[in-house]
Amino acid sequence: MGTFFGSSIGRKFVMGLSGLFLIIFLIVHLSVNLCLLVPDGGETFNIAANFMALPLIKFGLQPVLALGFIIHIALAAQLTAQNNKARGNNKYASGNNTKEVMWASKNMGILGIVVLAFLVVHVYDYFVPLQITHSAQEVTINGTTMHDTYSLVKANLQNPVKAILYIIGALGLALHLTHGFWSAFQTVGLNNSIWRKRWTVIGTIFAWAISLGFCVIVVAMLLS
Repeated sequence: MGTFFGSSIGRKFVMGLSGLFLIIFLIVHLSVNLCLLVPDGGETFNIAANFMALPLIKFGLQPVLALGFIIHIALAAQLTAQNNKARGNNKYASGNNTKEVMWASKNMGILGIVVLAFLVVHVYDYFVPLQITHSAQEVTINGTTMHDTYSLVKANLQNPVKAILYIIGALGLALHLTHGFWSAFQTVGLNNSIWRKRWTVIGTIFAWAISLGFCVIVVAMLLS
């Protein structure tokens, strides 16, 4: 078992599993963020955000999520470096000469850096003021005092520069997912000649649905 996880195939398998885990996180994250569009002054979103800050989630699921990100990023960087070293000067030759290879598949390293940069900005904008410095404003809803996460999000996304950065990050995420979605299923063995094409189509639809969902939220907050 140790030999398997220490091998290139084993690392790809773990990266695929962590990718599927992060895909589930994206679905949950977008679902909560869509509450920002409810026209009630942010009450629904604040309640949802407060639920996500409960001790079980904060001290249970959040560390697991952070570990998932770390594992995925570390393995991706390691495998990319190994592949580039193995291919040498011809590392892009086969991919660039193969028409059916998607652009995202040939540039996952660049897209990964874009997504990582977006993640760093996101953590700085929200995780730090909400869970480290506790500098975010508070609001009381139905007798419960909680962070006014809605006002924090609105203040950030009404800044045109921040809004553009978030849209770029969402588009980079979409391109990353167009390859990462089907690749994750292939890596864990849930794939064959028929399902490869199906996962590619499903993955493309999923990637752009997630990305456009985040973009709609950004534009709505910018114009509110």
